[in-house]
Order: sequence, then C-alpha cells, then structure tokens
Amino acid sequence: MATLRLCHAAFVSPKDKDAAPMAYWLVKSEPDAFSWTQQVANAVEPWTGVRNHMAKNNLKAMKKGDRAFFYHSNIGKEIVGIVEVAREAYPDPTIEPGEKGDWVCVDMKAIKPLKTPVTLAHLKADPDFADLPLIRQSRLSVMAISPEHWAAICKLGGIKP
Repeated sequence: MATLRLCHAAFVSPKDKDAAPMAYWLVKSEPDAFSWTQQVANAVEPWTGVRNHMAKNNLKAMKKGDRAFFYHSNIGKEIVGIVEVAREAYPDPTIEPGEKGDWVCVDMKAIKPLKTPVTLAHLKADPDFADLPLIRQSRLSVMAISPEHWAAICKLGGIKP
C-alpha cells in the first residue's frame, strides 16, 4: 500500500511513482442552480461562487488532475459523479464590485457518473464514514476526502477508484 501524506490541506495518494500525488475532494452544488447534467453538458466549467474562507482555501489547494466527487446538495443529497481539476485557482469572475475577499474558482471537467448515486443518508448510517467531512462539516461546500473514503465511496457508487 502506498504511503499517504498530508499535502496542500488535502489527503493525497500517488498516481504513479513519477507523478505528483493526487488529492481527492468533494464539491457541492445545488442541482436546481447547477446540476451534474449541466456539468456533463458543459464538459469543463468554472466552479464559482464559493464564499466561505475554508472552502476557498481548499480551492486554492487543488492541483490540476486532482479528482472530486460532485455532490447534489439540498435536493437529492447524494454523490452523483466525478470531476477533475482542469485549471487551478484563479480570481472568481462572479465577484461583485465592492465585494470584499480574495475569492477564487477552479475549472472542473466532468469525468464520469457514479453507476449508483451514494446518498448522504447511506453515509451517515455507516460508522466507517463517521469522520467524513461531509458528515462532520456538513455546511462546507468544498472539502478534502481521504484516499480510503474515496475508494470506499467509489465502490458504493459501482465504479473503480
């Protein structure tokens, strides 16, 4: 098993011996505002509108090639797909004139849907996910996911990690 280390405020796992380690994330979107279907249709889309400092720092820590679960919040409350960071953090173009903060966004590319969406209720019911940030910090919109949780959620979703 590969040695895991904390890097850029996220859990990472080596892609291969010559590649930089990949970090895993979860990003939330309200499906009535921006859904997985829209992400797939747009292929690459800026992940804008994040206005929480911890979530912003997580966006800044993302590296090109990192993977993230795409989570439908509010409606559905389930992990429905996987996206990949296509462009690292840059100034968020949705910042309003006079708005304070150094808000950023990243570009996300749709990779694949989960064969079976993984619901929040399922994760909450399983003690193996008790320390999952989605459960512990439920209001955070961008969060790091450990390689172990990544693999387990992929398995629940019917896909290979």
